[in-house]
Amino acid sequence: MELHAIQIIALLITGIGVGFASGLLGVGGCFIMVPVQYWALTSIGVDPTIAIRIAFGTNLLVVLPTAFSGAMTHHRKGAVLWKAGVTLGITGAIGAFFGAFIASHLPGKVLTFAFGVAVLLGAIRMLKAKPPKITEEPSESLAGFILWGFPLGIFSGIIGIGGGVLMVPIMVFFLKFKIHQAVGTSTALMVFTAVGGSLSFLINGLGVQGLPPYSTGYLNWLQWILLAGCSVPMAIVGARSAHRLPAAQLRYIFIAVMAYMGLKMIGVFAWLHLPI
Repeated sequence: MELHAIQIIALLITGIGVGFASGLLGVGGCFIMVPVQYWALTSIGVDPTIAIRIAFGTNLLVVLPTAFSGAMTHHRKGAVLWKAGVTLGITGAIGAFFGAFIASHLPGKVLTFAFGVAVLLGAIRMLKAKPPKITEEPSESLAGFILWGFPLGIFSGIIGIGGGVLMVPIMVFFLKFKIHQAVGTSTALMVFTAVGGSLSFLINGLGVQGLPPYSTGYLNWLQWILLAGCSVPMAIVGARSAHRLPAAQLRYIFIAVMAYMGLKMIGVFAWLHLPI
């Protein structure tokens, strides 16, 4: 069950794209990583249920250094509101730990379908949403941060995402963050949710039979090195670009990618017998 050259190349390219997306848009890039990781594992004979859990756990582990490098770059630009980031992050990490525990006991088909639906809904939301003009000061309510952070953390853990794709719209629409503040703070809170979720996937995967080589629980270190090795430096590039370019230029490309990945994971293309 060793990865071949084609899977390794695909993971390296994915890491580059994920890192740039993370720094630019404040998202973990799960909608790109998880389907590629799942394909790489199932194509070498890993059981689909184990493959999707490894994809979720390893994806969260990749988010950790990627989000940290992006957060530091945004911090130097003054775009991270640390009170919100730390509070949302800690409550989100607790939620993500429990969410990952739930995911470790759900069938693979349920997880892949749930992930696909979540990504597809995110694409639709991104397509329809128009960020409002923010005239108020950002919220500093600890209670509000906790009430948003914990349930979003649970959801992040269940479907193996850092939470940025969910949190950025909430920060803008409900917590009154400016878009650059939302993106910067999102990268900071993802550090915490990634720790909680990946730790839970590690613990709950210990002793499981059928894991591929270089795995500890549901974390695969070879995939992590390939993805994180490319995504961490590219997150810095993406974060710098976020302060130079309007994110709208890449918005429709990411919507298209999210829609494709969501439909792919749900199984729509297979049902239609389309070779894509």
